Amino acid sequence: MKLLFVCTGNTCRSPLAEAIARKMSIERGLTDLEFASAGTSAWENAPASDGALLVGMEHGLDLSQHRAQLLSRELVAENDVILAMGPHHLERVEALGGTGKAFTLTGFASHGKSDRAISDPVGAELSVYRTTFNELEREIRRVVERVTADR
Repeated sequence: MKLLFVCTGNTCRSPLAEAIARKMSIERGLTDLEFASAGTSAWENAPASDGALLVGMEHGLDLSQHRAQLLSRELVAENDVILAMGPHHLERVEALGGTGKAFTLTGFASHGKSDRAISDPVGAELSVYRTTFNELEREIRRVVERVTADR
């Protein structure tokens, strides 16, 4: 199963989400899950933000090789589940053909009980990145549990 995380620039939230999900799936021995990330307004090949790199390192995640990619119709088509950081990202995914397999991250994680956006730390203090990381980790744990339970 291929899961795609989507945010705006693909330098903060979605690369962190991708790295967190990959680490969780490895720890659980889930070898059939693949993860990627993209941005609705990404600058192709931009690196992860300094805040994302630092917070990732604090948690044993290496985002140094990450390069941003722009969300495309092809990426939407090749992924099974697409998890957007907020409603406006979801709208863009659906406009590119993702209707029926795209959800907000919190909506998917909560089985539709919540639909709030994940806070965007771009340009903020490191403490905001840490808060976003914790939020992502909590929601992605629920996503991994849902994906494995649904199989």
